[in-house]
Amino acid sequence: MTASASSSPPDARRAGDPLARRGLPHALQALQAIVTREVLKFMQQTGRLVSALVRPLLWLAVFAAGFRNVFGVAIVEPYDTYIPYDVYIAPGLIGMVLLFNGMQSSLAMVYDREMGLMRLLLTAPLPRPWLLFCKLAATALLSLLQAVAFVLVAWLIGTELPLLGWQGLHALLAALSAALMLGALGLLLSVHIKQLENFAGTMNFVIFPMYFLSTALYPLWKLQESGAEWVYQIARFNPFTHAVEWIRFALYDKDPGLAPLVVLGCTLVFFTLACWGYDPQRGFGQLTKRG
Repeated sequence: MTASASSSPPDARRAGDPLARRGLPHALQALQAIVTREVLKFMQQTGRLVSALVRPLLWLAVFAAGFRNVFGVAIVEPYDTYIPYDVYIAPGLIGMVLLFNGMQSSLAMVYDREMGLMRLLLTAPLPRPWLLFCKLAATALLSLLQAVAFVLVAWLIGTELPLLGWQGLHALLAALSAALMLGALGLLLSVHIKQLENFAGTMNFVIFPMYFLSTALYPLWKLQESGAEWVYQIARFNPFTHAVEWIRFALYDKDPGLAPLVVLGCTLVFFTLACWGYDPQRGFGQLTKRG
């Protein structure tokens, strides 16, 4: 009888705990609510989509068109023939869309924290990593939608990309994985950015080095051929390089090598550090107390 009496309070607590009672449905409901909120907020910010498309399209329509015949790319993997410059940089511009939206999510996280929304979110009766994953999933979805919109506009203005068949689906998977990696990086950066005023300076030290020190605009062998050995080595170990190369190789149905492992590994590392940073007991400054 004593054993029965001692076991009844935990059973009662489990019965009254909404998370224990509902489990997965409760978690999925939270995922749906957070993703829906972010999508609706994005739909109300039409300028955000326009700015996300104007930036890469400016590179494609002006920069790539001006250097179309100057920077033709030789026959290297994954291409089977010489290609115009706009075709080469298209995967890099897809990566640009994903990169900028991932960093934009960092700004949104800082804003939500200052407004007190992050405190409300992180005190919900769900595991903190799951709540952060819901934010990450919303960011990745918005990044992917913007990337698809860019690809459609690029196709309309004459950039030829093999989008049909298996390679199109593979490229979509690669873009989604890259969006998750860059969104996780944005999540991690939001731990360190304490005020909105610090956002621009921090982003300048992340976005531009990550983008320009990669294969988004030029192949690695051109860097090595020009004698810029240190730039070549940085670009080799840049996670964004592997994200762009995965998208590029996927479009032509070629083996991307270690790129998927690097992208997924970096996603796991960034997200784990972000979860640790948003833990008020172990993280970088007890963020829930700040906002």
